[in-house]
Amino acid sequence: MTAPAEQEVRLTSLSPGAGCACKLPLAKLEGLFAALGPGLEPASGDLLVGAAEGDDAAVLRLDDERALILTTDFFTPIVDDPYDWGRIAATNALSDVYAMGGRPLMAVNLAAWPGDDLPVETLGEVMRGGADAASAGGCLVVGGHTISDPVPKYGMAVVGMARPDRLFAIDRAAAGCHLVLTKAIGTGVVSTAVKRGAADPETVAAAVASMTTLNAGASEAALAAGVRAATDVTGFGLLGHLHRMTRAAGIAAEIRAESVPLLPGALDLAAAGFVPGGTKANTTYLSGFVAIADGLPPELAVLLHDAQTSGGLLLVVPDDPDALIADLRGRGLPAALVGRTTEGEPGHVTVR
Repeated sequence: MTAPAEQEVRLTSLSPGAGCACKLPLAKLEGLFAALGPGLEPASGDLLVGAAEGDDAAVLRLDDERALILTTDFFTPIVDDPYDWGRIAATNALSDVYAMGGRPLMAVNLAAWPGDDLPVETLGEVMRGGADAASAGGCLVVGGHTISDPVPKYGMAVVGMARPDRLFAIDRAAAGCHLVLTKAIGTGVVSTAVKRGAADPETVAAAVASMTTLNAGASEAALAAGVRAATDVTGFGLLGHLHRMTRAAGIAAEIRAESVPLLPGALDLAAAGFVPGGTKANTTYLSGFVAIADGLPPELAVLLHDAQTSGGLLLVVPDDPDALIADLRGRGLPAALVGRTTEGEPGHVTVR
């Protein structure tokens, strides 16, 4: 699907990033948290998850049966098709609710738009894509806010619901569990190749299909399997999000690199140098926390650090994961057992 009037300006050419969702790098995010200090609201009382926990969303208990989830996410274009960008951005925003074990209820659009450079009809295509993705998740889109900005941005603020006693949280991971990843990685390098006009249509189609797949089924399967610790894999990459989870839980982890599912074409694009700035920032920051085995192909190491958009869920599974993986694959997801949690220095990840 193309934008109205066959727009001459490529959407990604208006994005300053190099193909990823431009999440604030981990080092700067932690500096921001340090600067805020007591301004971060920690969990207490009915606030089950606050800002200080660094989880995927905030959670407020309403009663013994219901907990309210609140999250937001938005970013600059990572593909040129406006409808696909809208679907990806909405799927990505909804993902934080699924990563907490909840279901989205309603959302509002957040948009910034260069009205002098792009027709407003193109923004309409973006929002139509977002509405279709939200509708697929049973989530109502009830309005929003748009500002004028030279760099286009789009996303959503989302409200969801979960059971207080069945929440997923990053600090609930324990040593001796299995790590299951529900989607393939590599969207960052693919999006960078799109921005530079070097990605073939089949590779782009596979990445878009992955980024527009809701994590609803993965979350549902994880809840049924008794999972209590999870996160979605986005801008900090697989290793970055695993680092944050294990540090919050006071444990370490191991990743089996050959078991991690990869998007078609991603390995070749990484080898060709299509590496987004967010991936490079992840690699630099995590160098003090991640031990990479000798002989690991450098392009595979890139993908393990790759800044993802609308990635899958990383699940900490306490029991035999075979039934869960079979369930996930039965839902059409390329789920795989990618490692395990261990005793050790909190936040340390070994890649074998």
